[in-house]
Amino acid sequence: MAIIKLNPAFKDYLWGGTKLKENFGKKTDLDIVAESWELSVHPDGPSIVASGQMAGKTFPEYLEKAGKAVWGTKGNAFENFPILIKFIDAKGSLSIQVHPDNEYAQRVEHEFGKTEMWYILDCEPGAFLYYGVNREVSKEEFEAKIYDNTVLDVLKKVPVHKGDVFFIPSGTIHAIGEGIQICEIQQNSNSTYRVYDFGRVGKDGKPRELHIQKALDVSKLTPSESDFKPCGPTTIKDDAKATMMATCHEFTTYVTELDGSVTWNVDEESFGSVIVLDGSLSIEANGEKVELEKGQTAFIDANTGNTTITGKAQFIYARV
Repeated sequence: MAIIKLNPAFKDYLWGGTKLKENFGKKTDLDIVAESWELSVHPDGPSIVASGQMAGKTFPEYLEKAGKAVWGTKGNAFENFPILIKFIDAKGSLSIQVHPDNEYAQRVEHEFGKTEMWYILDCEPGAFLYYGVNREVSKEEFEAKIYDNTVLDVLKKVPVHKGDVFFIPSGTIHAIGEGIQICEIQQNSNSTYRVYDFGRVGKDGKPRELHIQKALDVSKLTPSESDFKPCGPTTIKDDAKATMMATCHEFTTYVTELDGSVTWNVDEESFGSVIVLDGSLSIEANGEKVELEKGQTAFIDANTGNTTITGKAQFIYARV
């Protein structure tokens, strides 16, 4: 069973900034880095293997050669690899958008739906995002507000702080506001329906496409309640303190503070993924060792067994 380091695919969407290069060591010729797809098999941006015998190959090529056993028994319940992990730097606001659920996405887009979670890495003072509607809205009223450019009036505006956690089920209208950097763990999907885009134009000088009818089909128009904090308990093991942030059918995530060493069992049920938010660490199992710095990501095969993580770092651990 292997541990591999991954290099990301980069996206230069118009709202992106330079924080991922400046604060997380991302190396790319792109001037703007809106997103880095850290653990991805999606054809729109697969990650690249950065260590081991398959260094230089894509992450999908690694998984194809390794076989579905490395996904784990819970991972094998999915036809396609279940998750995608990103860093996002929103220098400007993202569009108001919504993602479909599995049934709609598979029928219309021929891929998974998209439930996701965000961990706020950092933000400018006064930063906010949109999360759902602020009152119950009929589909007819929502459509009218989209067309007359007043849709922001019925959206819930939420101030954000470093360390906040947002769980965003499919169907939840949302948008990341300007001045926010996040780590996003999501279903393996790129199906996004844009509702409102602040009148911006793309690189071609034309307004970016909206997907109003699809958005009306899938949007939840009743308020969603949350305290925007981790959902689960905090567990102290060895020299690590791990707090469950979110859990759903496709993923469970933990934010972990490490000062020393901790040994976890990467069992037969699921692969593990480690993404370093601060500091540095090493991951070691079965005589194999990978070193990670701030901003770097590793994939650990399911059934690797006892895996020791050593260092002084904050990281997110994700699994099915």
